[in-house]
Amino acid sequence: MDDKSFLIEQLHLIEQWEKEQKRIWFWEKISRLPFVLLDRLTPAWIHKKMAQLLDELGQYIQTGGQYLVNKETVLSTFYGVPTLHAVRSIPLQRMNEACETLIAKRKTFAMYQGATTGLGGAFTLLLDVAVVLGTALKTLQEIAIVYGFDPHEKEERLFIVKCLQFALADVVGKQAILNEWTAKNERQTMSQLQGWREIVWAFRDQYGWKKLFQSVPIVGMLFGAWTNQTMIHDIAEAGAMFYRKRRIIERLEEIEKAGAPA
Repeated sequence: MDDKSFLIEQLHLIEQWEKEQKRIWFWEKISRLPFVLLDRLTPAWIHKKMAQLLDELGQYIQTGGQYLVNKETVLSTFYGVPTLHAVRSIPLQRMNEACETLIAKRKTFAMYQGATTGLGGAFTLLLDVAVVLGTALKTLQEIAIVYGFDPHEKEERLFIVKCLQFALADVVGKQAILNEWTAKNERQTMSQLQGWREIVWAFRDQYGWKKLFQSVPIVGMLFGAWTNQTMIHDIAEAGAMFYRKRRIIERLEEIEKAGAPA
């Protein structure tokens, strides 16, 4: 069992991170402008493909679809334990270390993938969006498993999409989600998940600068590597913080119950 003081310290770090998410930088304010200007030049077939990605995200929420990960593979990679139940008893520090290792691998993959599509010019952007969406969903599911939660359960897939929505939201959207989770238990709010269709469009909008530079040789490759790595970092960070918070709260509740008089 983790020490109570350590759990409280970790919880305070997460709460500090949540406060920082309510601030917005100038770069974030202007990062979507290029796509607004270029949107009218986007071919109709790209808009059609974006609609297909919406359907895929909806299917993921319902059944897991093509993005559902194999729990056993993740467990064997990070812990070598047979069940999620066994993972739940692992010390939080080991969970954190496994999570950081996972995130580092996914960021590296995103970087190389972004550089590769950056070589293809503007029309490889659509493929890039689809791959990054898949990588983001896979990463969040693996983070869930690292902290002992089962992404095969629909409730957890909803939570994962909520984490994704938070990571891609502007400062107003982040505040709304954090306020919602402050007022209610995170797990209870999952049944009220709204606006998940905006996630794919947020992916598209955040690729505005990348679309602008992808037609430039070399620059497109470098910018593609950077934007993909940054996006996966932000998404993984949000997932890690929220799943870590849930695990900490559950363990603090267990400590309180164990110390309560019979």
